[in-house]
Amino acid sequence: MRFDTRIRIQSFSAQIQGIGFAVPIRNERKGMPFHLTADRRTFLATSATVLATFSTRAVQSAEKPVRGDIVYLLNDTHVGEKHPPDSSIPMNLKQVVAEIIAASETPAAVIINGDLALKDGQPGDYVHFAKLIAPLQSAGVATHVTLGNHDNRDAFYNVMKAQRLESPVVESRHISVITTPHANFFLLDSLKETMVTQGTIGEQQLTWLTKALDEHADRPAIIVAHHNPRLGGDPNHFPGGLIDSSELWDVLKVRAHVKAYIHGHIHDRNNAQHEGIHILNTPAISYVANKKLSTTGWTVAKLSPTGIQLTTHTNDPTHPWNGDRQTLLYRL
Repeated sequence: MRFDTRIRIQSFSAQIQGIGFAVPIRNERKGMPFHLTADRRTFLATSATVLATFSTRAVQSAEKPVRGDIVYLLNDTHVGEKHPPDSSIPMNLKQVVAEIIAASETPAAVIINGDLALKDGQPGDYVHFAKLIAPLQSAGVATHVTLGNHDNRDAFYNVMKAQRLESPVVESRHISVITTPHANFFLLDSLKETMVTQGTIGEQQLTWLTKALDEHADRPAIIVAHHNPRLGGDPNHFPGGLIDSSELWDVLKVRAHVKAYIHGHIHDRNNAQHEGIHILNTPAISYVANKKLSTTGWTVAKLSPTGIQLTTHTNDPTHPWNGDRQTLLYRL
């Protein structure tokens, strides 16, 4: 079967023109939000100075082909308002942004999976974060974010006003669905409370997810949330994960098209399985607790109908993980 290389948004007939940061658009028939690229004027609703800066720097390059099977996975950016421009955290994020912009092809999506802000989600953190990823917006790269325990929803929405749905399908949760030729990504909001380590999906979000999974059973489903499930993997990390991991898995395990769960939060890298579903812990882009055991970086996922290939890229090009590639087959 030949797939269109552009991302398809199901049941959404209007064409959205222009480029910009991922903006949630409500699907009126399904009542489901999607992230689409939008005109850069809606990217940020901060000061006129910031907007003017973005406008003068935004240069549209010739349109590059979109790789419908490639998704970039980032998490734990932890950008702070007062980080010096040349400090490691903003430089690490700049490095992956530069790689994406320099590539000859555009990925289907970039997903930044929670803990966007340094500590407790200050407005200035999100202004700085937005500046760092602005080149993706200028280049028309579809960029999607989730929220983690170091984020603050109100501050996030106050800075990135276009991210707030007028009628959210789940109150106080930032969720969306991304459709690619080989998989549907379900982006969940596991932020229980700012600066509370544990996360939760919650009953309302689980109800939405159950319905959304049943309505999008046409291809493999990949769940994305910031927090690790307390199932499979390293037991030392269980206390900081999802409080309602078992309730979530009750929804996922009985739906054979659910193939993987992707998370961050731990600032490390490992893969596990539970009930046949891959649990993929991807490296943090900001910092690690022990440089002897882990390092910072990002993941490039290459999708196929039968599995997912994960290639780790590290900020330190000499690290043994750099270029490491793993191919994982989906459960039948």
